[in-house]
Amino acid sequence: MSKIERNDYISDEAVVKRANEAVRIELEKKKAMDIPVFIYDSEKQIIYQENSDGTRVEAGKKLRKERYSERVAKKA
Repeated sequence: MSKIERNDYISDEAVVKRANEAVRIELEKKKAMDIPVFIYDSEKQIIYQENSDGTRVEAGKKLRKERYSERVAKKA
């Protein structure tokens, strides 16, 4: 069994690039199959359902304002 060396790892930039490409491909696949996708608008804090024809329907809003770690700290 060979030992993995540090220089055998891929860079963080390469991981991000691959992840972004995987998401892009999955979105294209859903569009081709006429399956709606859900997109979160972080500025407006609204969740949208986007159909394959490009139309958007509001599916929901963010329920909580604070982060999970802030909620847990309040309970403790």
